[in-house]
Amino acid sequence: MFAAWRQPRAMLWATVGVAALGFLVALEIAARRYGMPGPITNQAQEVIFAPKSGPLLYAGMALMMVVLTWRQRFIAAGAAIGIDVAFLLVRWAVDAKMTDGHPFGNGALWVILGHAVIAITRRTGRERVLLLKGVGLGLLLVAGRKTGDTWLLITSKTRPVVLDQYLATADHALGNPSWLVGRIVRATGPIGAHVLDYVYIQLAVAAVVVALYQLRNVAVERRFPRHHLVRTFLVIGLLGPGIYMIFPVVGPIFAYGSGAFGTGGEHWAVASLWPDTPPPINTPHPMPYDEITPRNCVPSLHTAWATAIFIHSRKGPRILRLAGTFWLVATLGATLGFGYHYGVDLVAGVVFVFTIEAALRSLDRGWDRPGIQLVTYGAAVFAALLVSYRYLPMEMAEHPWVFGPLLILAMASVIYGYVRTTKLWELKAAAPAQQPEPQLELV
Repeated sequence: MFAAWRQPRAMLWATVGVAALGFLVALEIAARRYGMPGPITNQAQEVIFAPKSGPLLYAGMALMMVVLTWRQRFIAAGAAIGIDVAFLLVRWAVDAKMTDGHPFGNGALWVILGHAVIAITRRTGRERVLLLKGVGLGLLLVAGRKTGDTWLLITSKTRPVVLDQYLATADHALGNPSWLVGRIVRATGPIGAHVLDYVYIQLAVAAVVVALYQLRNVAVERRFPRHHLVRTFLVIGLLGPGIYMIFPVVGPIFAYGSGAFGTGGEHWAVASLWPDTPPPINTPHPMPYDEITPRNCVPSLHTAWATAIFIHSRKGPRILRLAGTFWLVATLGATLGFGYHYGVDLVAGVVFVFTIEAALRSLDRGWDRPGIQLVTYGAAVFAALLVSYRYLPMEMAEHPWVFGPLLILAMASVIYGYVRTTKLWELKAAAPAQQPEPQLELV
Protein backbone atom coordinates (compact mmCIF):
# COMPACT_ATOMS: atom_id res chain seq x y z
CA MET A 1 0.00 0.00 0.00
CA PHE A 2 2.81 2.42 0.92
CA ALA A 3 4.55 1.70 -2.38
CA ALA A 4 1.46 2.85 -4.24
CA TRP A 5 1.47 6.16 -2.42
CA ARG A 6 4.99 6.79 -3.64
CA GLN A 7 3.76 6.76 -7.22
CA PRO A 8 3.79 10.25 -8.78
CA ARG A 9 0.08 10.23 -9.62
CA ALA A 10 -0.92 9.23 -6.10
CA MET A 11 1.35 11.89 -4.64
CA LEU A 12 -0.20 14.46 -6.97
CA TRP A 13 -3.74 13.64 -5.86
CA ALA A 14 -2.65 13.65 -2.22
CA THR A 15 -1.14 17.11 -2.68
CA VAL A 16 -4.29 18.38 -4.38
CA GLY A 17 -6.41 16.97 -1.56
CA VAL A 18 -4.32 18.61 1.14
CA ALA A 19 -4.32 21.93 -0.74
CA ALA A 20 -8.11 21.79 -1.17
CA LEU A 21 -8.61 21.05 2.53
CA GLY A 22 -6.29 23.91 3.47
CA PHE A 23 -8.21 26.23 1.15
CA LEU A 24 -11.53 25.29 2.77
CA VAL A 25 -10.09 25.81 6.26
CA ALA A 26 -8.72 29.22 5.23
CA LEU A 27 -12.14 30.25 3.88
CA GLU A 28 -13.79 28.99 7.07
CA ILE A 29 -11.46 31.14 9.18
CA ALA A 30 -11.98 34.16 6.93
CA ALA A 31 -15.77 33.82 7.13
CA ARG A 32 -15.62 33.49 10.91
CA ARG A 33 -13.75 36.77 11.12
CA TYR A 34 -16.81 38.45 9.65
CA GLY A 35 -19.21 36.65 11.97
CA MET A 36 -20.50 34.20 9.36
CA PRO A 37 -20.22 30.41 9.08
CA GLY A 38 -17.83 29.17 6.41
CA PRO A 39 -18.20 26.42 3.79
CA ILE A 40 -17.28 23.57 6.18
CA THR A 41 -19.83 24.65 8.79
CA ASN A 42 -22.55 25.24 6.21
CA GLN A 43 -22.04 21.80 4.74
CA ALA A 44 -21.92 20.08 8.14
CA GLN A 45 -25.19 21.74 9.18
CA GLU A 46 -27.00 20.16 6.24
CA VAL A 47 -26.46 16.72 7.75
CA ILE A 48 -29.20 17.57 10.28
CA PHE A 49 -30.80 20.93 9.50
CA ALA A 50 -32.94 21.82 6.48
CA PRO A 51 -30.48 22.17 3.57
CA LYS A 52 -30.29 25.34 1.51
CA SER A 53 -29.19 23.32 -1.52
CA GLY A 54 -31.61 20.40 -1.67
CA PRO A 55 -31.70 19.96 -5.46
CA LEU A 56 -27.92 20.35 -5.61
CA LEU A 57 -27.45 17.62 -2.99
CA TYR A 58 -29.50 15.21 -5.07
CA ALA A 59 -27.54 16.26 -8.15
CA GLY A 60 -24.35 15.47 -6.25
CA MET A 61 -25.74 12.08 -5.27
CA ALA A 62 -26.58 11.41 -8.93
CA LEU A 63 -22.95 12.11 -9.85
CA MET A 64 -21.76 9.77 -7.12
CA MET A 65 -24.05 7.01 -8.40
CA VAL A 66 -22.31 6.83 -11.79
CA VAL A 67 -19.87 4.37 -10.18
CA LEU A 68 -22.68 2.11 -8.90
CA THR A 69 -24.58 -0.70 -10.57
CA TRP A 70 -28.26 -0.19 -11.35
CA ARG A 71 -29.29 -2.28 -8.36
CA GLN A 72 -27.08 -0.20 -6.08
CA ARG A 73 -28.46 3.00 -7.58
CA PHE A 74 -32.05 2.02 -6.82
CA ILE A 75 -31.09 1.12 -3.25
CA ALA A 76 -29.22 4.42 -2.80
CA ALA A 77 -32.07 6.51 -4.23
CA GLY A 78 -34.63 4.68 -2.08
CA ALA A 79 -32.50 5.19 1.02
CA ALA A 80 -32.15 8.92 0.29
CA ILE A 81 -35.90 9.36 -0.19
CA GLY A 82 -36.64 7.32 2.94
CA ILE A 83 -34.26 9.40 5.06
CA ASP A 84 -35.79 12.62 3.73
CA VAL A 85 -39.28 11.40 4.57
CA ALA A 86 -38.13 10.56 8.11
CA PHE A 87 -36.56 14.00 8.53
CA LEU A 88 -39.71 15.66 7.19
CA LEU A 89 -41.93 13.76 9.64
CA VAL A 90 -39.69 14.66 12.59
CA ARG A 91 -39.66 18.33 11.61
CA TRP A 92 -43.42 18.26 11.24
CA ALA A 93 -43.82 16.58 14.65
CA VAL A 94 -41.66 19.13 16.48
CA ASP A 95 -42.91 22.03 14.34
CA ALA A 96 -39.37 22.90 13.24
CA LYS A 97 -38.94 26.05 11.20
CA MET A 98 -37.14 25.48 7.88
CA THR A 99 -36.71 29.25 7.17
CA ASP A 100 -35.15 29.42 3.69
CA GLY A 101 -34.09 25.76 3.53
CA HIS A 102 -35.48 22.95 1.38
CA PRO A 103 -37.66 20.19 2.84
CA PHE A 104 -35.43 17.58 1.21
CA GLY A 105 -31.73 16.95 0.59
CA ASN A 106 -30.51 15.51 3.91
CA GLY A 107 -31.08 11.99 2.61
CA ALA A 108 -28.89 12.57 -0.43
CA LEU A 109 -26.05 13.86 1.75
CA TRP A 110 -26.38 10.91 4.14
CA VAL A 111 -26.21 8.49 1.21
CA ILE A 112 -23.08 10.17 -0.17
CA LEU A 113 -21.37 10.09 3.22
CA GLY A 114 -22.52 6.51 3.75
CA HIS A 115 -20.84 5.41 0.55
CA ALA A 116 -17.62 7.05 1.75
CA VAL A 117 -17.78 4.83 4.82
CA ILE A 118 -18.56 1.79 2.65
CA ALA A 119 -15.58 2.56 0.41
CA ILE A 120 -13.20 2.69 3.38
CA THR A 121 -14.57 -0.28 5.32
CA ARG A 122 -15.98 -2.66 2.68
CA ARG A 123 -14.00 -2.05 -0.53
CA THR A 124 -10.39 -2.67 -1.47
CA GLY A 125 -8.03 -1.83 -4.31
CA ARG A 126 -9.42 -0.28 -7.48
CA GLU A 127 -13.03 -0.64 -6.32
CA ARG A 128 -12.30 1.45 -3.24
CA VAL A 129 -10.57 4.11 -5.32
CA LEU A 130 -13.42 4.23 -7.85
CA LEU A 131 -16.10 4.57 -5.16
CA LEU A 132 -14.11 7.26 -3.34
CA LYS A 133 -13.77 9.15 -6.64
CA GLY A 134 -17.54 9.01 -7.07
CA VAL A 135 -18.10 10.26 -3.52
CA GLY A 136 -15.54 13.00 -4.04
CA LEU A 137 -17.20 14.09 -7.27
CA GLY A 138 -20.58 14.43 -5.56
CA LEU A 139 -19.19 16.28 -2.55
CA LEU A 140 -17.08 18.59 -4.69
CA LEU A 141 -20.15 19.80 -6.55
CA VAL A 142 -21.85 20.81 -3.31
CA ALA A 143 -18.67 22.07 -1.65
CA GLY A 144 -18.03 24.24 -4.70
CA ARG A 145 -21.39 25.95 -4.11
CA LYS A 146 -20.61 26.54 -0.43
CA THR A 147 -17.13 27.78 -1.25
CA GLY A 148 -18.54 30.19 -3.83
CA ASP A 149 -21.01 31.61 -1.29
CA THR A 150 -18.17 32.28 1.15
CA TRP A 151 -16.05 33.87 -1.59
CA LEU A 152 -18.91 36.24 -2.41
CA LEU A 153 -19.18 37.21 1.25
CA ILE A 154 -15.46 37.98 1.34
CA THR A 155 -15.66 40.16 -1.79
CA SER A 156 -18.41 42.27 -0.23
CA LYS A 157 -16.50 42.73 3.01
CA THR A 158 -13.03 43.38 1.63
CA ARG A 159 -13.80 45.53 -1.42
CA PRO A 160 -15.61 48.68 -0.18
CA VAL A 161 -15.42 50.42 -3.59
CA VAL A 162 -16.59 49.05 -6.93
CA LEU A 163 -15.74 49.81 -10.57
CA ASP A 164 -19.23 49.76 -12.04
CA GLN A 165 -18.92 53.19 -13.61
CA TYR A 166 -16.00 51.92 -15.70
CA LEU A 167 -17.98 48.89 -16.91
CA ALA A 168 -21.11 50.92 -17.62
CA THR A 169 -19.08 53.40 -19.66
CA ALA A 170 -17.25 50.67 -21.58
CA ASP A 171 -20.60 48.94 -22.19
CA HIS A 172 -21.63 51.79 -24.50
CA ALA A 173 -19.38 50.12 -27.08
CA LEU A 174 -21.86 47.23 -27.17
CA GLY A 175 -24.96 49.41 -27.03
CA ASN A 176 -25.77 48.86 -23.32
CA PRO A 177 -27.32 45.40 -23.84
CA SER A 178 -28.34 44.98 -20.19
CA TRP A 179 -30.68 47.99 -20.48
CA LEU A 180 -32.18 46.67 -23.72
CA VAL A 181 -32.67 43.08 -22.54
CA GLY A 182 -33.96 44.32 -19.18
CA ARG A 183 -36.82 46.13 -20.93
CA ILE A 184 -37.53 43.04 -23.05
CA VAL A 185 -37.72 40.77 -20.00
CA ARG A 186 -39.99 43.24 -18.23
CA ALA A 187 -42.26 43.27 -21.27
CA THR A 188 -42.63 39.46 -21.17
CA GLY A 189 -44.27 39.72 -17.76
CA PRO A 190 -44.00 37.27 -14.85
CA ILE A 191 -43.92 34.13 -17.02
CA GLY A 192 -40.75 35.09 -18.88
CA ALA A 193 -39.09 36.31 -15.69
CA HIS A 194 -39.90 33.09 -13.81
CA VAL A 195 -38.55 30.88 -16.62
CA LEU A 196 -35.29 32.82 -16.80
CA ASP A 197 -35.00 32.87 -13.01
CA TYR A 198 -35.37 29.08 -12.85
CA VAL A 199 -32.74 28.60 -15.55
CA TYR A 200 -30.40 31.00 -13.78
CA ILE A 201 -30.75 29.34 -10.36
CA GLN A 202 -30.64 25.70 -11.50
CA LEU A 203 -27.54 26.01 -13.68
CA ALA A 204 -25.64 23.40 -11.65
CA VAL A 205 -28.47 20.88 -12.07
CA ALA A 206 -28.32 21.38 -15.85
CA ALA A 207 -24.58 20.75 -15.69
CA VAL A 208 -25.19 17.48 -13.85
CA VAL A 209 -27.50 16.29 -16.64
CA VAL A 210 -24.73 16.79 -19.21
CA ALA A 211 -22.13 15.31 -16.86
CA LEU A 212 -24.27 12.21 -16.29
CA TYR A 213 -24.33 11.63 -20.03
CA GLN A 214 -20.55 11.97 -20.21
CA LEU A 215 -20.08 9.63 -17.22
CA ARG A 216 -22.72 7.07 -18.26
CA ASN A 217 -20.16 4.29 -18.88
CA VAL A 218 -18.14 4.67 -15.68
CA ALA A 219 -19.90 1.79 -13.92
CA VAL A 220 -19.15 -0.52 -16.86
CA GLU A 221 -15.61 0.58 -17.69
CA ARG A 222 -14.72 1.03 -13.99
CA ARG A 223 -12.88 4.27 -14.71
CA PHE A 224 -13.66 7.94 -15.28
CA PRO A 225 -13.08 9.66 -18.64
CA ARG A 226 -10.03 11.87 -18.78
CA HIS A 227 -12.06 15.08 -19.19
CA HIS A 228 -15.64 15.92 -18.31
CA LEU A 229 -17.85 18.91 -17.51
CA VAL A 230 -17.58 18.76 -13.71
CA ARG A 231 -13.87 19.45 -13.87
CA THR A 232 -14.44 22.57 -15.98
CA PHE A 233 -17.18 23.74 -13.62
CA LEU A 234 -14.95 23.39 -10.57
CA VAL A 235 -11.99 25.20 -12.14
CA ILE A 236 -14.24 28.07 -13.26
CA GLY A 237 -15.59 28.37 -9.72
CA LEU A 238 -12.10 28.24 -8.25
CA LEU A 239 -10.45 30.87 -10.46
CA GLY A 240 -13.35 33.25 -11.06
CA PRO A 241 -13.79 34.63 -7.52
CA GLY A 242 -10.09 35.49 -7.41
CA ILE A 243 -10.67 37.87 -10.33
CA TYR A 244 -13.63 39.38 -8.44
CA MET A 245 -11.12 40.53 -5.84
CA ILE A 246 -9.07 42.29 -8.53
CA PHE A 247 -12.00 43.80 -10.43
CA PRO A 248 -14.94 44.32 -8.01
CA VAL A 249 -18.24 45.12 -9.76
CA VAL A 250 -21.81 44.71 -8.45
CA GLY A 251 -23.87 45.00 -11.65
CA PRO A 252 -26.35 47.40 -13.32
CA ILE A 253 -29.35 46.73 -11.08
CA PHE A 254 -27.30 47.58 -8.01
CA ALA A 255 -25.16 50.45 -9.32
CA TYR A 256 -27.89 52.02 -11.47
CA GLY A 257 -31.14 50.63 -10.04
CA SER A 258 -32.96 49.66 -6.87
CA GLY A 259 -31.09 46.44 -6.17
CA ALA A 260 -32.26 42.92 -6.96
CA PHE A 261 -35.89 42.35 -5.90
CA GLY A 262 -35.99 45.85 -4.38
CA THR A 263 -33.30 45.23 -1.75
CA GLY A 264 -32.58 48.90 -1.22
CA GLY A 265 -29.66 49.31 -3.57
CA GLU A 266 -30.96 52.75 -4.55
CA HIS A 267 -29.27 54.19 -1.44
CA TRP A 268 -25.88 53.33 -2.97
CA ALA A 269 -26.69 53.64 -6.68
CA VAL A 270 -25.32 56.40 -8.88
CA ALA A 271 -28.87 57.08 -10.08
CA SER A 272 -32.08 55.11 -10.67
CA LEU A 273 -31.58 54.47 -14.40
CA TRP A 274 -31.82 50.72 -15.04
CA PRO A 275 -33.41 49.52 -17.31
CA ASP A 276 -35.19 52.59 -18.74
CA THR A 277 -32.37 55.07 -19.30
CA PRO A 278 -28.81 54.11 -20.31
CA PRO A 279 -26.19 55.85 -18.16
CA PRO A 280 -24.68 59.04 -19.57
CA ILE A 281 -21.11 59.06 -20.81
CA ASN A 282 -19.15 60.69 -18.00
CA THR A 283 -15.62 60.22 -16.70
CA PRO A 284 -15.91 57.10 -14.49
CA HIS A 285 -14.71 56.89 -10.90
CA PRO A 286 -14.55 54.15 -8.27
CA MET A 287 -17.66 54.32 -6.09
CA PRO A 288 -18.37 53.06 -2.56
CA TYR A 289 -20.97 50.37 -2.06
CA ASP A 290 -22.47 48.39 0.83
CA GLU A 291 -20.82 45.44 2.60
CA ILE A 292 -23.57 42.99 1.63
CA THR A 293 -23.77 42.87 -2.17
CA PRO A 294 -21.23 40.49 -3.80
CA ARG A 295 -18.76 41.96 -6.26
CA ASN A 296 -19.27 39.12 -8.71
CA CYS A 297 -19.61 40.52 -12.23
CA VAL A 298 -16.22 40.35 -13.98
CA PRO A 299 -16.11 37.85 -15.54
CA SER A 300 -19.68 36.58 -15.70
CA LEU A 301 -19.30 33.07 -14.27
CA HIS A 302 -22.90 32.19 -15.08
CA THR A 303 -22.04 32.91 -18.70
CA ALA A 304 -18.86 30.85 -18.37
CA TRP A 305 -20.71 27.90 -16.82
CA ALA A 306 -23.55 28.02 -19.36
CA THR A 307 -20.99 28.17 -22.17
CA ALA A 308 -19.22 25.15 -20.68
CA ILE A 309 -22.54 23.26 -20.70
CA PHE A 310 -22.99 24.24 -24.34
CA ILE A 311 -19.47 23.06 -25.28
CA HIS A 312 -19.78 19.70 -23.55
CA SER A 313 -23.29 19.04 -24.87
CA ARG A 314 -22.04 19.18 -28.48
CA LYS A 315 -21.00 15.51 -28.39
CA GLY A 316 -24.36 14.35 -27.05
CA PRO A 317 -27.62 13.36 -28.76
CA ARG A 318 -29.84 15.95 -30.41
CA ILE A 319 -32.02 16.52 -27.33
CA LEU A 320 -28.94 17.23 -25.21
CA ARG A 321 -27.52 19.63 -27.79
CA LEU A 322 -30.83 21.51 -27.94
CA ALA A 323 -30.98 21.66 -24.13
CA GLY A 324 -27.42 22.98 -23.97
CA THR A 325 -28.25 25.68 -26.52
CA PHE A 326 -31.43 26.65 -24.68
CA TRP A 327 -29.63 26.89 -21.34
CA LEU A 328 -26.93 29.10 -22.81
CA VAL A 329 -29.39 31.48 -24.50
CA ALA A 330 -31.65 31.63 -21.44
CA THR A 331 -28.72 32.21 -19.11
CA LEU A 332 -27.44 35.07 -21.25
CA GLY A 333 -30.94 36.54 -21.23
CA ALA A 334 -31.18 36.21 -17.45
CA THR A 335 -27.76 37.70 -16.69
CA LEU A 336 -28.56 40.75 -18.81
CA GLY A 337 -32.32 40.93 -18.34
CA PHE A 338 -32.21 40.87 -14.55
CA GLY A 339 -29.50 43.52 -14.48
CA TYR A 340 -26.89 41.25 -12.92
CA HIS A 341 -24.22 41.87 -15.59
CA TYR A 342 -23.02 44.30 -18.21
CA GLY A 343 -22.50 43.15 -21.77
CA VAL A 344 -18.73 43.40 -21.44
CA ASP A 345 -18.91 40.95 -18.50
CA LEU A 346 -20.35 38.32 -20.83
CA VAL A 347 -17.60 38.84 -23.40
CA ALA A 348 -14.99 38.33 -20.67
CA GLY A 349 -16.85 35.24 -19.39
CA VAL A 350 -16.83 33.57 -22.81
CA VAL A 351 -13.10 34.18 -23.29
CA PHE A 352 -12.50 32.97 -19.74
CA VAL A 353 -14.23 29.61 -20.20
CA PHE A 354 -12.74 28.81 -23.60
CA THR A 355 -9.26 29.47 -22.20
CA ILE A 356 -9.92 27.20 -19.20
CA GLU A 357 -11.40 24.47 -21.39
CA ALA A 358 -8.37 24.61 -23.68
CA ALA A 359 -6.00 24.38 -20.71
CA LEU A 360 -7.79 21.39 -19.20
CA ARG A 361 -7.89 19.52 -22.49
CA SER A 362 -4.21 20.29 -23.09
CA LEU A 363 -3.40 19.03 -19.60
CA ASP A 364 -5.19 15.74 -20.32
CA ARG A 365 -3.75 14.99 -23.73
CA GLY A 366 -0.30 16.45 -23.11
CA TRP A 367 0.84 19.98 -23.83
CA ASP A 368 1.77 20.62 -27.45
CA ARG A 369 2.48 23.76 -29.43
CA PRO A 370 -1.13 24.45 -30.57
CA GLY A 371 -2.41 23.96 -27.02
CA ILE A 372 0.17 26.27 -25.49
CA GLN A 373 -0.48 28.91 -28.14
CA LEU A 374 -4.25 28.74 -27.64
CA VAL A 375 -4.09 29.02 -23.84
CA THR A 376 -1.54 31.83 -24.01
CA TYR A 377 -3.62 33.71 -26.57
CA GLY A 378 -6.84 33.27 -24.59
CA ALA A 379 -5.18 34.49 -21.39
CA ALA A 380 -3.71 37.48 -23.23
CA VAL A 381 -7.11 38.43 -24.71
CA PHE A 382 -8.76 38.09 -21.30
CA ALA A 383 -6.14 40.31 -19.67
CA ALA A 384 -6.45 42.85 -22.50
CA LEU A 385 -10.22 42.98 -21.97
CA LEU A 386 -9.87 43.74 -18.26
CA VAL A 387 -7.21 46.39 -18.90
CA SER A 388 -9.33 48.07 -21.58
CA TYR A 389 -12.41 48.08 -19.32
CA ARG A 390 -10.41 49.78 -16.60
CA TYR A 391 -8.24 52.23 -18.52
CA LEU A 392 -10.02 52.83 -21.86
CA PRO A 393 -13.74 53.08 -21.01
CA MET A 394 -14.14 56.63 -22.29
CA GLU A 395 -12.49 55.80 -25.60
CA MET A 396 -14.71 52.73 -25.91
CA ALA A 397 -17.86 54.75 -25.21
CA GLU A 398 -16.95 57.58 -27.57
CA HIS A 399 -16.02 55.26 -30.46
CA PRO A 400 -18.54 52.37 -30.24
CA TRP A 401 -18.32 51.53 -33.96
CA VAL A 402 -14.62 50.81 -33.46
CA PHE A 403 -14.45 49.16 -30.05
CA GLY A 404 -17.73 47.25 -30.26
CA PRO A 405 -16.64 45.17 -33.27
CA LEU A 406 -13.16 44.83 -31.73
CA LEU A 407 -14.64 43.29 -28.57
CA ILE A 408 -16.74 40.82 -30.54
CA LEU A 409 -13.82 40.05 -32.85
CA ALA A 410 -11.50 39.37 -29.89
CA MET A 411 -14.05 36.98 -28.38
CA ALA A 412 -14.71 35.29 -31.73
CA SER A 413 -11.00 34.82 -32.36
CA VAL A 414 -10.62 32.82 -29.14
CA ILE A 415 -13.66 30.70 -30.03
CA TYR A 416 -12.30 30.11 -33.53
CA GLY A 417 -8.89 29.20 -32.15
CA TYR A 418 -10.46 26.68 -29.77
CA VAL A 419 -12.60 25.05 -32.47
CA ARG A 420 -9.69 24.88 -34.90
CA THR A 421 -7.26 23.46 -32.32
CA THR A 422 -9.65 20.84 -30.95
CA LYS A 423 -10.48 19.65 -34.46
CA LEU A 424 -6.76 19.30 -35.10
CA TRP A 425 -6.43 17.22 -31.93
CA GLU A 426 -9.34 15.00 -32.96
CA LEU A 427 -7.82 14.42 -36.40
CA LYS A 428 -4.49 13.44 -34.84
CA ALA A 429 -6.23 11.06 -32.44
CA ALA A 430 -8.19 9.43 -35.27
CA ALA A 431 -5.22 9.12 -37.63
CA PRO A 432 -3.67 5.95 -36.10
CA ALA A 433 -7.02 4.16 -36.20
CA GLN A 434 -7.48 4.99 -39.88
CA GLN A 435 -4.13 3.62 -40.96
CA PRO A 436 -4.54 0.26 -42.76
CA GLU A 437 -2.90 -2.76 -41.23
CA PRO A 438 0.19 -3.97 -43.12
CA GLN A 439 -0.51 -6.82 -45.54
CA LEU A 440 1.79 -9.82 -45.93
CA GLU A 441 2.78 -10.38 -49.52
CA LEU A 442 3.64 -13.78 -50.94
CA VAL A 443 6.90 -13.72 -52.87
